[in-house]
Amino acid sequence: MVEHEPRRVLVVTHTGREQAVEVARAAHRLLTGAGLQVRLLGDEAEALKLEPAEVVDDHEKAALDVELIMVLGGDGSILRGAELARPHGTPVLGVNLGHVGFLAEAEVDDLERIVQVVVDRSYTVEERMTLAVEVRLAGELIFDTWALNEASIEKAAREKMLEVLVEVDDRPLSRWGCDGVVVATPTGSTAYAFSAGGPIVWPEVEAILMVPLSAHALFSRPIVVAPTSRLSIELVPSWHGRGVLWCDGRRMVEVPPGAEIEVRRGKTPVRLARAHEAPFTDRLVAKFDLPVLGWRGAAERKRNGNTNTSGNTNDSTISNSSDNGNGSNSQQET
Repeated sequence: MVEHEPRRVLVVTHTGREQAVEVARAAHRLLTGAGLQVRLLGDEAEALKLEPAEVVDDHEKAALDVELIMVLGGDGSILRGAELARPHGTPVLGVNLGHVGFLAEAEVDDLERIVQVVVDRSYTVEERMTLAVEVRLAGELIFDTWALNEASIEKAAREKMLEVLVEVDDRPLSRWGCDGVVVATPTGSTAYAFSAGGPIVWPEVEAILMVPLSAHALFSRPIVVAPTSRLSIELVPSWHGRGVLWCDGRRMVEVPPGAEIEVRRGKTPVRLARAHEAPFTDRLVAKFDLPVLGWRGAAERKRNGNTNTSGNTNDSTISNSSDNGNGSNSQQET
């Protein structure tokens, strides 16, 4: 007989929240009851007290040889799971315990069904583009990181603005006095970039967004460029304003005057596990509770045998989808 490798799931949660600990214990019971092995991070295992479980202290190897990372928490926890998963190409499946939770695939009330989806391997996996972020000073690389949602360059002191010169593909675009600049992926278009007035971009679109923060300029609109483009934001040295670079609200470095932040498409995507097939439009409606009462689609009109296209929609409604999906808000949970 051929021995098969055991199926492992890395469970990541926010152990500082009582609800998250309770949900992690429920997920552990369901997964182990179905014959799967549960792996835990060493710094979470003590709080969870789950047996049986494999405990891994090295975060760089935590997602090695696991089928999936199940994250129980808000978008901040899911972004932490993405850090563990990305180097190994491991899919991440989020169960939302936060607020909006755009990165989550399910709500906590759906836990039993989601675990069954994992057990049955009936989930799909989609790849989300990332950003490669570099900071240079006098031509020397001083910081190198990545982002799934966004890289945001913000003023370090409340009372001082930043003066930035923005370039696209080595050509100058404009110069602003501002509170900062957000560079985001389509996944991050529903996070910080959205709060700053940027557009919502469907996750299937490959593009890079740039949204100025409180810019003092006539031309300071959000822009969307090709995924092959390279964005550069230079902190004008004569302005003497220091900045702070945040990536996904998790990785931070101070940026001195004269430094240049270069953002381009990352080579390594993040893989998200999907258990639902509802379109992104339905997820937007559900997450933002958008008013769609009275909408009547062509399919429903056909089912009802009514070909009236006069626009009278008062006798039909569309229910908000319970599906949860793309995007994130890295500001909601750390």
